[in-house]
Amino acid sequence: MYRRGLFDSVRSAFIDKSEQDPERFLRPPYNHDESLFYEECQHCEGRCATACETEIIKIHEDKTPSLSFEKNGCIFCDDCAGVCELGVLSLDNKRDINAVINISVSSCLGWNETMCFSCKERCLESAITFQGLFKPVIDLSKCTACGFCISRCPASAIEIEGC
Repeated sequence: MYRRGLFDSVRSAFIDKSEQDPERFLRPPYNHDESLFYEECQHCEGRCATACETEIIKIHEDKTPSLSFEKNGCIFCDDCAGVCELGVLSLDNKRDINAVINISVSSCLGWNETMCFSCKERCLESAITFQGLFKPVIDLSKCTACGFCISRCPASAIEIEGC
């Protein structure tokens, strides 16, 4: 057995059960029932992804949509809900994205004394403020979890908690 195999087998004995759960996806903000994604999206051709002008909606192999903030964020334009004929996404269920955005203090340039305002400049809700000159902080009462700060962070220091 190679060392890597040995370490992998030892690691697997200590893995937290939550790590073994299926991946949870960050869903568009116009939903109210997670089960509808699995029941109804099977009958759709991903119209929500096609309608998304910021191109953040990705369709998975199981035909369910999720959000990806790698290049952009959500502007809450309502287009994805407007094209959903199956009621999975609905304007009646418009709300913030169900996630908490967090800044990793150890990775953030600002928290490590390098001037950077990339996240603040793109925040649509002015939810990012600074402690002193450098240290960005997210005001969760203002944050809609739109994801623009994530795509703009040059240090990949902004993370999504719980989805």
